[in-house]
Amino acid sequence: MLEVYIDAASAGNPGPSGIGLYIKGEGHHLQMSEYIGQTNNHIAEFTALLRGLEEAQKLGSSFVSVRSDSKIVVASMEKEYVKNEEFKPYLEKALMLAASFDLFFIKWIPEAQNKAADALARQAIHNQHK
Repeated sequence: MLEVYIDAASAGNPGPSGIGLYIKGEGHHLQMSEYIGQTNNHIAEFTALLRGLEEAQKLGSSFVSVRSDSKIVVASMEKEYVKNEEFKPYLEKALMLAASFDLFFIKWIPEAQNKAADALARQAIHNQHK
């Protein structure tokens, strides 16, 4: 099983944003830090989810457990629903990607348990502004 830790950071809301992915399991240990441009924090969190699922797919895993400290992302995936129309395309794509795995879980975790992904997301913004 792959454990996919995701997080996003925005310097302002909206503002320069980055995502961080920390993926471990099945012999993999990946860290990704990616600048995603100007956006708000919720869009950045959904973007982190999409990138995490895409990376898990590339690794060929059939069992994926995503961990996020974003309550809106986790609740949206669990309910398969989002109120805000702006988030719908992200949710639809995430649900489609999640369905490609034999087993998919998503779990909310406190920020303290998501420090690696958080640091990677912040690093993406910092590196962009050097």
